[in-house]
Amino acid sequence: MYAVIETGGKQYRVEVGQELEVELLDAEPGETITLDRVLLVADGDESTIGQPLIDGAEVSAEVLRQDRGEKLISFKYRPKARSRVKKGHRQDLLVLRISDIVLGGKSAAKAAAKAESDAKTERQRLEEVATAQAAKDAELAAKLAAAAKPATKAKADSKPAAKTKAEKAEKADAEPASADTKAEAKTTTKAVTKKPAAKTATKKPAAKTATKKPAAKADATEADASAAPKKAAKPRATKKDE
Repeated sequence: MYAVIETGGKQYRVEVGQELEVELLDAEPGETITLDRVLLVADGDESTIGQPLIDGAEVSAEVLRQDRGEKLISFKYRPKARSRVKKGHRQDLLVLRISDIVLGGKSAAKAAAKAESDAKTERQRLEEVATAQAAKDAELAAKLAAAAKPATKAKADSKPAAKTKAEKAEKADAEPASADTKAEAKTTTKAVTKKPAAKTATKKPAAKTATKKPAAKADATEADASAAPKKAAKPRATKKDE
């Protein structure tokens, strides 16, 4: 619900709880005043328009404080008369808070309080439902945790036995493997030791061939030497034969 009021020669649109500044009235801060110049009242789709005012409509407001508006400059100038007047003005204001709008027995403040209480009760109801659901969830979680503990203990007890069986199987598989590795190591060592022998065997023929070449040369020299004496053994003419 809202209303349109007139005060100080101006019109204002007001609602319950709204604060507005109006021109100074004869009231002190903390007092409650009634504004009876109501031009229009609207409640949802229904509206009442005054001609110019609405009979029985009232707007009550609480005076908060007195204030002053912004400074306004007034300047008057008369050409060819050397007349210039400059003035400043700050309007005195009254700050109000609208507390209620009444029309035909209907009160905007009561309607707002009822709506607020309904909202509070609805909020409380939702909070109660949420707390109840949270308690149910906590209870269910506790039950599930209690049921899960024995299962975890049984798994923990069964795991060591399984581990020992697996370790035994691994050891049994590892022992033949170690024997095989020893045999393989022996064969590899034999092969490693044989390889240098093969290398020396290959080297010996090379050495023989190297020694054969000088032997052949020596035989050739001996043959030459043996052939040389035969040639020298020819009969020579001596003095006795002459």
